[in-house]
Amino acid sequence: MKQKTIGNKFEFAGKGLHTGLKIHATFLPAEPNTGLRFCRVDLPDKPCYEARTEYVSCTERGTVLENGVWRISTLEHALSALYAMGITNCLVELDAPEMPILDGSAAPFVEAILRAGIVEQEAEAKTYVVKERVLYMTENGSEYIIEPAEKEEFKVGISFPGKILHDQTAELTNLLDYPAEIASARTFCFVREIAYLLGRGLIKGGDLENALVIYEYPIPQEQMDQLTDALGQPRQNAGKLGYLSPLKYENEPARHKLLDLIGDFALLGVRLQGKITAFRPGHGPNTQCARFLTEKFKL
Repeated sequence: MKQKTIGNKFEFAGKGLHTGLKIHATFLPAEPNTGLRFCRVDLPDKPCYEARTEYVSCTERGTVLENGVWRISTLEHALSALYAMGITNCLVELDAPEMPILDGSAAPFVEAILRAGIVEQEAEAKTYVVKERVLYMTENGSEYIIEPAEKEEFKVGISFPGKILHDQTAELTNLLDYPAEIASARTFCFVREIAYLLGRGLIKGGDLENALVIYEYPIPQEQMDQLTDALGQPRQNAGKLGYLSPLKYENEPARHKLLDLIGDFALLGVRLQGKITAFRPGHGPNTQCARFLTEKFKL
């Protein structure tokens, strides 16, 4: 596989999911062997680094990269789209410490890449071919199986104890299907998490347009009103359990977890020819496994 970049620059303006800031992001074509690099143009000297596992500093409700004053969060959706579309070289300029959340999926990034065009470059893409089955498990019960395959394949299984979201799976056996099958799956959270996340200074830019919100355990109407008011959202009927916005797919949460898995594994900095199966994945376990593979495969 040859290295690839985008044909023309494209831009986004939107709010950050956690910071609530208005953010501008510009995606630019890049020379071979640049990698996927993120530049903070709002900081002195405009620090710029490749998105790699070594910079992961936090994984609470998103993946955060940090190196000195250079800090960028919630970049996994953009990374997922770039990787799935075969982009190996791209420079992303940001004027804030977070990527704009847009609609909570990778679809806007995929659509922009397709409009900009994809340019094949002379250099060969850095690719690691998985030759043996590798098992990685975390202390919290997440499990990853990396095994040989003819191409890049991904599968996830998620499990939640709630009344609405139970066990789900999603699989992608051909990256060509990513735009239609995975890209538009939105990030999700539970109503029971919102007060905690707000208390942690997170999801300041969250709403029902950029996240799939799951309401599984009833709470008093007054408490529901306080939560929706805090997020600046229309009030909801606290007596009606379920998803607070329509599902795009029956297994949309699992599809989004697969989307995140691809974005987090893009931090390897290489193409990984093999099948990755993840049970109970999350940004923390994903990046831990990616760091483990970086060391094991000497990437």
